[in-house]
Amino acid sequence: MLLKRFLPLGAFLILVLLLVRGLTLDPTELPSARLGKNIPSFNLPVLDTTDMRSAEGWLGNPALINVWATWCFSCRVEHPYLLELAEQGITIYGLNYKDEPAKASQWLVDLGNPYSETVVDQNGEFGLDLGVYGAPETYVIDAKGVIRHRHVGVVDEQVWREQLQPFFEAE
Repeated sequence: MLLKRFLPLGAFLILVLLLVRGLTLDPTELPSARLGKNIPSFNLPVLDTTDMRSAEGWLGNPALINVWATWCFSCRVEHPYLLELAEQGITIYGLNYKDEPAKASQWLVDLGNPYSETVVDQNGEFGLDLGVYGAPETYVIDAKGVIRHRHVGVVDEQVWREQLQPFFEAE
């Protein structure tokens, strides 16, 4: 009888503990099963060309892989900072994710192009293999194509300085 009386209270306290635990987590720190592994193989068209690109084409230098789309408001927010990074000589490969190539091309004409090249992943298969949750996401790959870091959300000066830049200094 006593257990039955306090069961709702116990269930409520467990829910409160789970809520408090959830509020303390950083939603941008999503684990990635790909950390420390090579970027998955792909063969995708390069935006505005008839060329195809595979993972081997992105080896040789540390680089960022930025997942973006024209339907992504946050991608528009981070775009000016990506232009700054590109001007500093940081290699950024674009992964246009589940988007229309014509809209992506116009976006780069209108806002500037920070990408060394952009591959078109219209159906999202490469993104799925990479472990993309959505856009924007940014991956750091080393010269051998090993994924060293994943950032979910907008890349800005603080994210660059605290999370991404150290990987470029180590190379």
